[in-house]
Amino acid sequence: MPSFTVYKGSKEGKIVKSETKKPDLTDDQVLVKVTASGLCGTDEHYKSADMVLGHEGAGVVEHVGPAVKSLKKGDRVGWGYEHNSCGACDSCLSGRETYCPEREMYGEANLDQGSFASHAVWREAFLFRIPDELTDAEAAPLMCGGATVFNALHTYGIKSTDRVGVMGVGGLGHLAIQFASKMGCEVVVLSGSDSKEQEAKKLGAKEFIAMKGKKELSLERKLDALLVTASVNPDWSLLLPIMAPNSTIFPMTVAFDNFEIPHLPFIQKGITIQGSIVAARAVHRKMLAFSAFHGIKPMVMEFPMSEKGIEEAMSTLRDGNMRYRGVLKPQ
Repeated sequence: MPSFTVYKGSKEGKIVKSETKKPDLTDDQVLVKVTASGLCGTDEHYKSADMVLGHEGAGVVEHVGPAVKSLKKGDRVGWGYEHNSCGACDSCLSGRETYCPEREMYGEANLDQGSFASHAVWREAFLFRIPDELTDAEAAPLMCGGATVFNALHTYGIKSTDRVGVMGVGGLGHLAIQFASKMGCEVVVLSGSDSKEQEAKKLGAKEFIAMKGKKELSLERKLDALLVTASVNPDWSLLLPIMAPNSTIFPMTVAFDNFEIPHLPFIQKGITIQGSIVAARAVHRKMLAFSAFHGIKPMVMEFPMSEKGIEEAMSTLRDGNMRYRGVLKPQ
C-alpha cells in the first residue's frame, strides 16, 4: 500500500479528500487501519487548517515497525490527543507526559496524520488496546472525550462520598455523569432546560436542575466538585453559592478569552479552579478498563467517513443537534 486516504481541513473551511504517502515504519511505529473516528469540538477549531483532522481514533493494527514490542497485526487499538513526548523530563518520568514541554499534540504536530482517514501511523507507546467489551465505535469517543472527563475525576482526588455537579449534558457531560456515578459519587446535573432530565437520570444523575431563567440556585447539599462541560462558560455568580467550602471547579469548556470569576466569593470559600486536559497514558488505560468493567459507553450518532459525511457530522455538532458524540465510519 504506497498511500492511504486522509481528510484535511482547508483555508476555506471545506473538507478535502487527499492521499498521503505511507512512510516506511521505523522504531516503534505502527500502521493502523481506521475503523471508527470520534468527532470532537476541537476538530471544528482546525477545520480551516491545512492538516489531517480527527484525534479520537480506533482501528486495527495492519503493520508494525522493527522496535514494536507487544502489538501485532489484527490487534484493536485507539489513540487520542497526544502522540508523543520526550520521555526524559520530570513530567514524563512522573507519568504527567501531557505537560511535557516537547509534547506532540493534535493540531500542533504530526499534521499529516489523523483519525479522519483510512489509515494512520503512530508510536506503539501512544496507542491503547481496546477492551473486548467495547466496539470500535464506542471506544473512539472515549479516546478524547472520555479521557478528558475521567482524568479530571480520577487525577484530582474526587472521592466516592463527594457530590459532583456536571454542567451540560453533551459530548463530555453525558460521559462525566456515567463516570462520576459509577465511581460512587452523588451526581447533580445542571442543564439549560428540563428536556434532558430523564436521560440524565438514566445515565446516573441523582438530581437535575434546569437553569434557564433562574436568578438563584438552591441545593440541600452543596457541591464538592463541578465539571463545566457546557459549550459556553456559565454565570459564575449563580454557581458559586452552591459550591461547598474547599470545593473544586473544573472548567472543561475550551475558550480563548480570559477566565473571569467573582473574586470575593471564590476566595471566601477556598474554592480551587483546576485546569485539566486529556489523560496521561496510565490514566487513559485505567479509563478504558473502568469503562469496560462498568459498561460505560458513549451515546453515538454514526456518519460515513467521506467528505460529505464529515461535513454533515460537523454541521450537526455545530448546530447543537448531536446526541451526543459523532462517530465516522469507513463505508
